[in-house]
Amino acid sequence: MQINREEGSVSNAITAYAAGEIRMRDRVFRSSLIATRDAVIAEWKPAPVEQLAIHDFGRLLELTPDVVILGTGPKQRMPPAELFASFASHGIGLEVMDTGAACRTYNLLLAEYREVAVALIV
Repeated sequence: MQINREEGSVSNAITAYAAGEIRMRDRVFRSSLIATRDAVIAEWKPAPVEQLAIHDFGRLLELTPDVVILGTGPKQRMPPAELFASFASHGIGLEVMDTGAACRTYNLLLAEYREVAVALIV
């Protein structure tokens, strides 16, 4: 799906997404990634969603977001409850949704100047 909203002043905004592909301006990613306003961790290699643990997000935690949006592919799939508790113990909210919703929500929060990170499983 092409996202047409003008995000010219927002670093690392997602400009398009499709099955197996995420676009940020002139960059195309075909593997799982983590992004914030100022950083992109390409080729993130997380465990399967049902086995995710806080150690899968070590580099993300260093970026100190207020909230993490986890995109789990074409369908929303829930990680273990322990992951939500682990993020909460670090003072970070965790929201889980399908990749399309995750991309849209991430862009919206970026535009609101929130400290948000998106973790997309491709």
